[in-house]
Amino acid sequence: MKHYLQFNDLSADEYTYLFERAALIKKKFKAYEKHHPLVDRTLAMIFEKASTRTRVSFEAGMYQLGGSVVHLTTGDSQLGRAEPIEDSAKVISRMVDLVMIRTYEQTKIESFAAHSRVPVINGLTNEFHPCQILADIFTFIEHRGSIQGKTVAWVGDGNNMANTWLQAAALLGFKVHVSTPRGYEVDEKLAGATAGSYQFFSDPLEACKGADLVTTDVWTSMGYEAENEERKKAFADWCVDAEMMAAAKPDALFMHCLPAHRGEEVEADVIDGPQSVVWDEAENRMHAQKALMEYLLLGRVA
Repeated sequence: MKHYLQFNDLSADEYTYLFERAALIKKKFKAYEKHHPLVDRTLAMIFEKASTRTRVSFEAGMYQLGGSVVHLTTGDSQLGRAEPIEDSAKVISRMVDLVMIRTYEQTKIESFAAHSRVPVINGLTNEFHPCQILADIFTFIEHRGSIQGKTVAWVGDGNNMANTWLQAAALLGFKVHVSTPRGYEVDEKLAGATAGSYQFFSDPLEACKGADLVTTDVWTSMGYEAENEERKKAFADWCVDAEMMAAAKPDALFMHCLPAHRGEEVEADVIDGPQSVVWDEAENRMHAQKALMEYLLLGRVA
């Protein structure tokens, strides 16, 4: 049994399979071909953090695979009434086949997984967001081919997305240029960053030079709302604009995991411009996660 709690929980070879499988599953979806390998399987989705894309992509994806979904929040279950996470894991995992959790601390999802009888997927924590990077790399492959040897520019907060990009770079053989304001740097130790797979830049424009992909996220992630005004001041020079995109390669792509705030972390003419693939990226959460759920439950399918 495998869990998917961080990007490096799978190997490069497993990712090669997942990207190929996601492409096949997406092709079937576009052709209105049924693909029901998870009939009679149930996914439990547990949300301590609110969600749009995570909920829709997992719920629609599981139904499209022929399975069913149970949706839980802390407000309508014992999870919000101080039941030990270990007890919740032992009970829920006896009744379903797969669990996706979107929560705050990584330690919470790790504790749940340690006591679960079924695979657990990280739908987002403060530290990591592996499903998003899974979809992002799949999207890059769709548009530009292999990401190996390429350069990704991360402009903005050293958050869960940045941490996961560093993990992916070390595993899949590409490089990340990271530019964050002082005081908002990536935690290299937490991310498990590997020397040679990333480089830090104090100037975001320099980070974008020669990049194959420029990507960012909101300046204030969920749970940090009290810092919003302070962050707006600190991040003022980290708005991805036309000048940054011009510094990247001519065919560079732009990505954003959404929701986006035009005029803050990205200018409207970038996210709505010809280099932006954010809508493909958003849709691909569903296809990539379908491949992931299928793999965690059935292994490699011929």
